[in-house]
Amino acid sequence: MNTNKQYTLELMEHLLVLKTPDEMEQALRALLTPAEFSEVTKRLQIFKMLGQGIPQRQIAETLGVGIATVTRGSRALKVD
Repeated sequence: MNTNKQYTLELMEHLLVLKTPDEMEQALRALLTPAEFSEVTKRLQIFKMLGQGIPQRQIAETLGVGIATVTRGSRALKVD
C-alpha cells in the first residue's frame, strides 16, 4: 500500500473511533498546531457559507481571510 494512503487511512481510523465532540476536539488539537486548527475551522465555515450562496468577497471579509482562500475552498468543493 502507498505510504501516504496508509497514513491517510490510519488518520481516518483514529478519528472515526472518537465518540464525542470533546474527544474530537482534543484529538484535533493534539494533531494540529493552533494555527492549523484555526485554519481548518475557517475552511469548514468557508464551505458552509459557500453552500449557503454567500458571495466570496463577503465570506472573506466575515472570516478575515483572503479572497484566494475562499476561491480555493470553492474549487475544492467542485472537485469530484
